[in-house]
Amino acid sequence: MGCIMDELLKIVSRINGCLSDYVLIVLLVGSGIFFSIRTRFVQIRCFGEGMRRAFGNFSLHRRVGKQGLSPFQALATAVAAQVGTGNIVGASGAILIGGPGAIFWMWLVAFFGMATIYAEAVLAQNTHVADESGQYHGGPVYYIKRAFPNWFGSLLAVWFAVAIIVSLGFMGCMVQANSIGETCANAFGIPTWIVGLIIAAVAAVIFLGGISRIAGVAEKLVPTMALIYLAGGALVLIARIEYLPQTFGLIFKYAFQPEALLGGSWGYAIKVAVSQGVKRGLFSNEAGMGSTPHAHAAAKVAKPHDQGVVAMIGVFIDTAVVLTMTALIVISTIYTGDGPLAGANGGNYAELLAAGNLSKTNLVQQAVASVSTVSVGNIFVAVCLLFFAFSTILSWNYFGKINFHYLFGKRASVLYSITASLFVLAGTLIKNDLAWELQDMFNQLMVLPNVMALIALSGIVAASAKRNKLQ
Repeated sequence: MGCIMDELLKIVSRINGCLSDYVLIVLLVGSGIFFSIRTRFVQIRCFGEGMRRAFGNFSLHRRVGKQGLSPFQALATAVAAQVGTGNIVGASGAILIGGPGAIFWMWLVAFFGMATIYAEAVLAQNTHVADESGQYHGGPVYYIKRAFPNWFGSLLAVWFAVAIIVSLGFMGCMVQANSIGETCANAFGIPTWIVGLIIAAVAAVIFLGGISRIAGVAEKLVPTMALIYLAGGALVLIARIEYLPQTFGLIFKYAFQPEALLGGSWGYAIKVAVSQGVKRGLFSNEAGMGSTPHAHAAAKVAKPHDQGVVAMIGVFIDTAVVLTMTALIVISTIYTGDGPLAGANGGNYAELLAAGNLSKTNLVQQAVASVSTVSVGNIFVAVCLLFFAFSTILSWNYFGKINFHYLFGKRASVLYSITASLFVLAGTLIKNDLAWELQDMFNQLMVLPNVMALIALSGIVAASAKRNKLQ
């Protein structure tokens, strides 16, 4: 059995490599550029409007209305999914493999991704439907059917629904719970099975409450987790403030001269830096994946454009704020001054990495520990990952549920919620690289039908942006 699992892991890993290194980079970056042009760079023109609509009536005590979420509640639910372990582990991995310059490419892909996510939210609003209770729900399966109103559209919709249920609803929640269990065990000495029981029980209560309960928790959890992470990160940056100019300098230098750090030819080094920045950036902000449109479809707004500009702010928060904080923490402590990789170059970079026992999973811990203590670093990362991963579990569960309803009807809600809770528990009990790889594969398979529908319906998106070009 073990041999079969190992072989399956190799096959899935190869599929993921092909998808992430070539197909998805072209699709997602290409769609971002395409929608930036078609919307006349809505991410620039309407950024201020998006901030006003997202935070203009901000409140932590707003109740979910009978006819939909507020724009902020929808944004909080989307950001809960976007800001996850990838903002710590994913960003750290991109920096280690692609160098500090990978962050520049993350910024660039987020800029174009804001136009893509505008398109997703506009189409989700255009095609959402109300259920018997008056709540709106929608997502890619609905606008895929609009784009292709025949058997081909039905096939793509089922393809997307199955992929997101497996990827986010089940395996995604499992791997997020795995991160919570491991970090809590390392920081506090709590057995992972106890952590699993607690997380699964709390999650089950929230799952069964539907979007009203998930949105209510998300709008309180997201600001709290952001403040904790940004406050802790700010303390690290204050301690390393003299190195901040050098930190930004390294990001821009190694974005265009990565061979000076990674070694090898310029062509090889730039491919590594760009691919790491693009891959990690795309799957951090989730623009083009088809996940966050489910949250934005549930918002009650006057016109689709209103939620489209709010959706853009989610990408900004994810990348420009949270992910950038991770980058600054890591680079200012690891790559500058007395950091273990300070002064590294192509000749000794790999040797220094190995000697320092640095990995994507412990990089932020070591960065925080360098200005405090090892225990403080472990606790800080454990608390942040608890917030990040748990909020992602909640939103991903909701996204999967919408598609489960599409396939099997609302009467299957309880079955779905119980199954998802069991996957959460299982995630803290086992460590299975195959589960992570399968989650990545289905995650990537979501992109294909979603982007096809976005391009097919781009005229609706362009018209929505054009009507509001003077705002």
